[in-house]
Amino acid sequence: MPMEAALSALRRGEVVGVPTDTVYGLAVDPADPEAVRALFDLKGRGGHLPLVVLAASLAQAEPLVEMSDSRRRLLEQHWPGPLTAVLRSKVTLAPLVGDHDRGTLAVRIPDHRFLLDLLGSSGPLAVTSANRSGAPPARSSDEARAALGDGPAVYLEGNCPGGIPSTVVDLTRFPPTVLREGPVRLHPSLW
Repeated sequence: MPMEAALSALRRGEVVGVPTDTVYGLAVDPADPEAVRALFDLKGRGGHLPLVVLAASLAQAEPLVEMSDSRRRLLEQHWPGPLTAVLRSKVTLAPLVGDHDRGTLAVRIPDHRFLLDLLGSSGPLAVTSANRSGAPPARSSDEARAALGDGPAVYLEGNCPGGIPSTVVDLTRFPPTVLREGPVRLHPSLW
């Protein structure tokens, strides 16, 4: 079964390819420094771009980050979905997962049933787009396999309906700052 193969690979500290609601991704255990390093090596990605953590639910995300009532209400309007929120971190994960210097962590709850099931079993995962650094992100398992070959231990099959990376907003600043434009348009009146 694909789910069991992915969970076993994640427990062994390996990189797993996963479909999401935005672009096809690469996932690892966010607390495993060697797995995170393997992911960066596979992509050829520099350490200036920390990894995002995907969670299955608000209940799974809340132990990771500080979330005020107003921020929770904003996120509940867009989660699950293509909005990544940078919040103050409550935990220290592997280097390059979150911004350890700033004490922040970017989190998202994806709108993809199979991925939510995986996250429900695995716990939160550090995820980035499946591509070599600087190349366009893959939008399917086939595109990821063509770009990365046998780098990931497991590819979960699937296409990504969104095809566009998520909107990223830094909610640790006031007013909040959109760091990357994406499918979710946030109006300043929301702050």
